[in-house]
Amino acid sequence: MNTNILITSAGKRVALVRSFMQTLKTYFPDSKVYTTDCAPHLSPAGYISDGCVGVPRVTTPEYPEILRSICERYRIGMVVPTIDTELLLLSSLKDEFIGNGVRIIVPDLPFVSICRDKRKTAGYFESKGIRVPRPVDMNNPVFPIFAKPCDGSCSIGTRLISSADQITSELLADDRMMYMEWLDNKEYTEYTVDMYFGRDSCVKCIVPRERIEVRAGEISKGRTCKSFLVPFLKDRFANVPGCMGCICVQLFVRRGDDDIVGIEINPRFGGGYPLSEYAGARFPELLVREYFLGEEVPYSDDWKDGALMLRYDDAVFV
Repeated sequence: MNTNILITSAGKRVALVRSFMQTLKTYFPDSKVYTTDCAPHLSPAGYISDGCVGVPRVTTPEYPEILRSICERYRIGMVVPTIDTELLLLSSLKDEFIGNGVRIIVPDLPFVSICRDKRKTAGYFESKGIRVPRPVDMNNPVFPIFAKPCDGSCSIGTRLISSADQITSELLADDRMMYMEWLDNKEYTEYTVDMYFGRDSCVKCIVPRERIEVRAGEISKGRTCKSFLVPFLKDRFANVPGCMGCICVQLFVRRGDDDIVGIEINPRFGGGYPLSEYAGARFPELLVREYFLGEEVPYSDDWKDGALMLRYDDAVFV
């Protein structure tokens, strides 16, 4: 069995790559963690990995064959995707790759399809008894309004509309845009919840992270929070058919009455996962134990409450 790991679209995810490297060395000292990136010479995570391979964009027709050849050349046993735009394709390739002994750590295609279309995500939250932001009728708008594309990522294309003069014809003509109530951070606290699902599609760990400060759609200051959200989500997401590995559930919770509003689900490692790792929720270890060692992992909430992450810029010099 091949026990090397490939992390795709590694970019700046230095902490995530290091976590996988440290975990893998503990169990398989001779195994390696490789990365891919469209610009490997400009990828900090690529430089600290055991080797970074340049690849074209995931939308390129040749991408599946290129990924297949990389897995064969570097004896890859597990592929870990990190960005939203590759999830649908990689999910569709899961069965083909597992036939060659390669596990792609992404949920099955039906669940990924729900996550990648925020209109479907809203219906999924409601099926779990979680309310979503109220839609706004643009023929009779009530301001302020939050607008975002149904297939967006990293807050790209999102905007706050405060008055009618900010509504353009171009904006209304874009059928990808969704319009909804604005959740004011003076009333609501924003959380991203890291959840790990085992091979049996049952949740094994739930770590809510308060998003104290966000930059370019990714958490820059955060704190783990062992609150009522843990049993609330465990009850509703105890078993999610076709779900595996790490997913991120984004929620807003109103201070005072605990009104919970579901925003989106990202079926991958989130940018703020290193905080959960520091707190003791070691998802790379769970992946290695499950898929390389064949273990069954139990549910655990053995992680530290109140762990604080304060990010800052660092540099890799070449």
